[in-house]
Amino acid sequence: MQPGGVPDPVGSPGPSGRGSYWITTFGCQMNKADSERMAGILEAMGYREAPAELEADLVLYNTCTIRDNAEQKVYSYLGRQAQRKRANPNLTLVVAGCVAQQEGEALLRRVPELDLVMGPQHANRLGTLLERVEQGQQVVATDEHHILEDITTARRDSRVCAWVNVIYGCNERCTYCVVPSVRGKEQSRLPQAIRLEMDGLAELGYREITLLGQNIDAYGRDLPGITPEGRRAHTLTDLLYHVHEVEGIERLRFATSHPRYFTERLIDACADLPKVCEHFHIPFQSGDDDVLRAMARGYTVDRYRRIIDRIRSRMPDAAISADVIVAFPGESDAQYRRTLALIEEIGFDQVNTAAYSPRPGTPAADWPEQLEESVKVERLQELNALVERVARLRSARYQDRLEQVLVEGGNPRDPEQVMGRTRTNRLTFFPARRPDGTAIVPGDLVEVRIDTVRSFSLSGSLV
Repeated sequence: MQPGGVPDPVGSPGPSGRGSYWITTFGCQMNKADSERMAGILEAMGYREAPAELEADLVLYNTCTIRDNAEQKVYSYLGRQAQRKRANPNLTLVVAGCVAQQEGEALLRRVPELDLVMGPQHANRLGTLLERVEQGQQVVATDEHHILEDITTARRDSRVCAWVNVIYGCNERCTYCVVPSVRGKEQSRLPQAIRLEMDGLAELGYREITLLGQNIDAYGRDLPGITPEGRRAHTLTDLLYHVHEVEGIERLRFATSHPRYFTERLIDACADLPKVCEHFHIPFQSGDDDVLRAMARGYTVDRYRRIIDRIRSRMPDAAISADVIVAFPGESDAQYRRTLALIEEIGFDQVNTAAYSPRPGTPAADWPEQLEESVKVERLQELNALVERVARLRSARYQDRLEQVLVEGGNPRDPEQVMGRTRTNRLTFFPARRPDGTAIVPGDLVEVRIDTVRSFSLSGSLV
């Protein structure tokens, strides 16, 4: 299976024998969660997963438009499938996700072989939309749509860790970002529905849950209710308390956070609730206040520092990861250097890096101060080298430590090893058998002594 493709376990043929499917997922965790739900819908319809993309009767690309290179990759893949379809008209070709939402009917003009173009708000409606395709229609579903409570059974990639969506969409208006226009307005799920889904996952043997939202700290602000203290009745903090006691779930994570809404009350809850892992993904995007203001991020560098200081005062070993954009329109060398300085100062465990990429319909795409491609390449290369150097320094603290690791599966490069993650989200490799010869299986929580540290992963031995 190609990188980004969904699940290893192959589904069994469904009752109606519709044929085989293949899903390739581009982009973020939200897209991965959507792909799992759509795979579940396809299998409920009678499809089975194909052994290879070029053998599938239905090919679905769940797309990302956050960067131009991700979008162009989709068109490259589509060209190959369009050629297949001309030779085999029975092939069903679907584009879902953010590129589909952004381009809509324009995609059909560019790739007329497509059968279905559907935005992310329509993921739960895949079955209904495919029934229209089977009736001979070419379907575009990109209209604003209220996301009904999900009653589908996702075909999950893992049997140990699961995504649970808690809020869809985003109401922010960052000047570089297409997410609000392609994923729609914020729609929070009810706490009872989230808890019910987690109870079901626990019964199936899942050990770790990651609560997902494009802007997860905004959870609940579209739900009614005010507490006697005068605050919103539904917040991410309240949700963590609500789901913390689900029996069988050992670990809780959440992503992605926004510094504007990251509160001390949330930090204190994470420190006080034993199941919440000491790992926080909080994008900062730039180390310069003027650039942040141009991005319409709604916070300052000092505000970001205070959040990290508060986290580390309550959880000294917490891992911090982030997102950053360099070469934003008008960014001077001095402003860029402030971003580098902030990365060294904070000491991030990991940073997802990107050079600014103009996205259709966003304000920054039309600004005159676009930087040269050579500047983008140069800054990104220097940034990546720094990020790896800082991550390696952060990894050094694990040397010779005992770490609790949740086993997720085998090491695909070494059958004698398994892999899992520490509470701080460090990928860790270690022997697949205990000293007495018994096998370690996915879902086991084991103590590992760390023998080797790398920038973004660890290796160890069993205690």
